[in-house]
Amino acid sequence: MFASRTNWRLEPNRFALALEAHRRSGRKLLDLTASNPTTCGFSYPQQEILAALANPQALEYRPESRGLPETRAAIAEYYRGRASFAIERVDPERIFLTCSTSEAYTYVFRLLCEAGDEILVPEPSYPLLEFLADLADIRLTPYPLLYDHGWQIDLHGLAAALTPRSRALLVVHPNNPTGSFVKPREAAELAAICARREMAVVADEVFLDYAPAPAPGRAPEAKSAPTFALHHAALTFTLSGLSKIAALPQMKMSWLIVSGPETLARQASDRLEVIADTYLSPSTPVQLATPAFLDLRGGLQAQLQQRIAANLAHLDHALADPCPITRLEREGGWYAVLRAPASAQDEALVVDLLERFSVLAHPGHFFNFPRDGFLVLSLITPEADFLEGVQRLRKFFAA
Repeated sequence: MFASRTNWRLEPNRFALALEAHRRSGRKLLDLTASNPTTCGFSYPQQEILAALANPQALEYRPESRGLPETRAAIAEYYRGRASFAIERVDPERIFLTCSTSEAYTYVFRLLCEAGDEILVPEPSYPLLEFLADLADIRLTPYPLLYDHGWQIDLHGLAAALTPRSRALLVVHPNNPTGSFVKPREAAELAAICARREMAVVADEVFLDYAPAPAPGRAPEAKSAPTFALHHAALTFTLSGLSKIAALPQMKMSWLIVSGPETLARQASDRLEVIADTYLSPSTPVQLATPAFLDLRGGLQAQLQQRIAANLAHLDHALADPCPITRLEREGGWYAVLRAPASAQDEALVVDLLERFSVLAHPGHFFNFPRDGFLVLSLITPEADFLEGVQRLRKFFAA
């Protein structure tokens, strides 16, 4: 009765069963994976947010396939003055509004791929991509990120992963969970590969704003790494949204930006307009409120950056020598990757940590790390919980 694309393993694994048992026990859980900003104790400007949603114009339905022009203009303004790989401005006519980056991925996959085609994706990376690929009837082909005093793309490994069915090359900028940005030299090489093979670059930039604070005297925008939204060497699709930028995942507003050689970008935009017109998914109230939400992002991002910095300091203090755990270098985002003694599989380690110390961490295999011995923590976890949790984490590995 059911399509083979949904033949996922749906039974709970050992980790899920252990977590459910812990929650039923009533013991306090120190959740070091907490990454929903709306439940992590940040102060939201409630009146301004609610007022933005009360726009009387929301009572009128204006079906715009690409999204309301004023919303797209505000998003284009968000990119003004940012560092770029190539050109200087985002054209609002090349912006398409979606309810989520997942929906934007679906648009791109449907635009570029026949059933069975391949998308190259970094490894490690976020596991949601696997489900989106299944639903689009395409295959993901991993290319490796290598760690040596920092993360870098294995360009030789990427070249070896290419096949005649490769249709696009996906980058997560910065990566989730490694926090590594694509370097300008890497971006140029990736664009050259894609242009040569008639492939596209797909850039997920949802964490772009969470780079280290700018040096004194530099403009706030200087904290951002170059954006692929201003990339023109190859056909490029850039994804972002309010979920991370404005810490408003519940508002369900994301976007897809087309850039690249003019002829290809125009053809892609024309076809995407038909796809977008078929769904017309973003709600009018949220579209109208998006300019205000973008204006409010500074205060929320400042709170998040302060939390990230404080939790990083707690983590580094807890892991000070002598300690068998090391924190890998990161450049942005809001996660930290730990390398621990691989005395057991990652799943067994996190289950043991949960059952003995009531601490929840992500196992590395959740993000497709190639071997055991990695844990991933969220740096926006409430500070008191994070401090206690990493202290218990150290005790666990010292035992």
